[in-house]
Formats: sequence, C-alpha cells, structure tokens
Amino acid sequence: MSSLSGNNSTLFTFILTGIPGLEAEHSWLSIPFSSIYLVALVGNCTILFVIKTHPSLHEPMYYFLSMLALTDLGLSLSTMPTVLKLFWLNSREIGFESCFAQFCFVHLFSFIESSVLLAMAFDRYVAICKPLRYGSILTNARIAMIGLAILGRSTFLPLPLALMLRRLPFCKSRVLSHPYCLHQDLMRLACADTTFNRLYGLVLVSLIMILDPLLIVVSYALIFKTILGIASWKERLKALNNCLSHIFAVLALYIPMIGLSVVYRFGHHASPLVHVLMANIYLLVPPVLNPIIYSIKTKQIRKGISRVFMQRKM
Repeated sequence: MSSLSGNNSTLFTFILTGIPGLEAEHSWLSIPFSSIYLVALVGNCTILFVIKTHPSLHEPMYYFLSMLALTDLGLSLSTMPTVLKLFWLNSREIGFESCFAQFCFVHLFSFIESSVLLAMAFDRYVAICKPLRYGSILTNARIAMIGLAILGRSTFLPLPLALMLRRLPFCKSRVLSHPYCLHQDLMRLACADTTFNRLYGLVLVSLIMILDPLLIVVSYALIFKTILGIASWKERLKALNNCLSHIFAVLALYIPMIGLSVVYRFGHHASPLVHVLMANIYLLVPPVLNPIIYSIKTKQIRKGISRVFMQRKM
C-alpha cells in the first residue's frame, strides 16, 4: 500500500464524514447544526458583552467566566466552517494543512476549557472557604498569571503530539470518521508506528480526564465540608447555589469527553453512527450549554442580560 510522507503529506486530502446513513438528509441536518452554532456564538458573545459593559461584574469569578466563554467561541469557530460546509454543500474534502490546524485548535481549546474549569473550582473554593481573603488571594495580577499558565499548559503539553503527527506518513485511505479532524482519527490512517502518539495521547487523556476532575472533586470536598459547618440552612443553600453553575459546566464538558474517549478505546465494534454522534456531542454541548447554564443560574448575569435587552428596546 503506497503512502505519502514528509513534505508530500501536506498535499494529502482527507474525506470528512457526516451522519452515516443520513447522507441524503444533510441539507435538512444543516438547519439544526446551524442553529446550534448560532446559539453557541450568540450566547457566548452575550456573556462577554455583559461582563465587559457592567463594572459590577469585574470580579474574579466573572473573569474566569469570560475565559470560558472565549474558549467556547474558539472551539465553535475552529470546527464550524468544515462542519457547516459538509452539511450545506456536501463538501467533504479537507487538505492536510487545514486538517492539522483544526486538530490543533480543537485540542488546544479542549485543554483550555478543562484548565479554566479547574481554575473556576479554585475560585469557588477561595470564595466559600476563605471569603475574608478572597480579594487578596485572587488579585487581578494573579488572575492574569493563572490565565497565562492555562495558555502555556494548553499549548505546550499537546505540542509533541502535534509535531509527531505531522511527521507521520499517511496511507491511501483518506476517510475520517467525523465532520472535523481529531487526533485519534488521523492517527488511525497513519501507516507507521504510532506508539509514541498512543502513549503520549494516553498521558494527556489522563491529565485532562483524571487529574483535572480529581482536583475539582477535591476542591468541592473542601467546599462541602465548609458548607456543612455553616449553621443556617439558608446560608448553606445560598453557598451551594453559587457552585451549581460551575458543577453543571463541569458535567457538560467531562461527560461527553469521557464518552468519546471510551467509544474510541473500547467501542471498536460499535456502529459508526455512535462514534459520529459522540464526537458531535463532545464538540457542540459545552459551547451551547455553558452560556445557558450561567444565564439561568447566575443572578448577576441574568440581570445584566435583562438590562442589555431593556436598553435595546428604549
């Protein structure tokens, strides 16, 4: 079987896959997919606008929420062109360079999202367990340092994976399993030893799906311990309510992410439809649900959105 390697691989094109068995319905499927992307873009842009234009929201919690909204926008925009082009125009080809860039952005923003949720867990821990020191611990300078650390971690940790993938030769089979490019999918088409990619990929998966959630769980164990020490049930419920938005955002990211990883590692005999559905859920659920969750569960954001719409009507 012939393959393309080295510089020639940059001329290689891949074939994206829509929904198996529903190829004839792609034009109709473009409507819900377009709607979902629109909700994600409008929702996250609204969150950013509200936080930027309301000085009362210029606090650590909302700075982290801004980071989350920016990450969700990046995740949506990095895949939207190929996904919608496939469903609108049935355009399935994507060049190696475009596919490689898309894979890098998808993994970059996934790592950033996990890291931001971990930082938000730390924010909730400090707010509830050390309320008198909240302002002195989470200063603007410290939040900026946390943001830079998140960006550095999310950029440099996956870098060896990307560099090794770029050097791999690819066989003539060009068909990917999803409407966008993922590392697992690209690695499957390589006709060379992928041991490094598999092992290093496992390390990254362990980091993002074991270490980060474990640290979040530890933070909430300390938070719940503090909440249980509060005498008033009203104060307990108020403290718990302040954490609900973040808990839902954590579940919205990690449940689809773990589901996709399980399907890839243990679902080799599962229907292709299962793989595609899990990949699309992983891609679309967090950017859509996060602004909805924070708009409903966070009173300050809800009031800010109401004021924005009231000003538009006047």
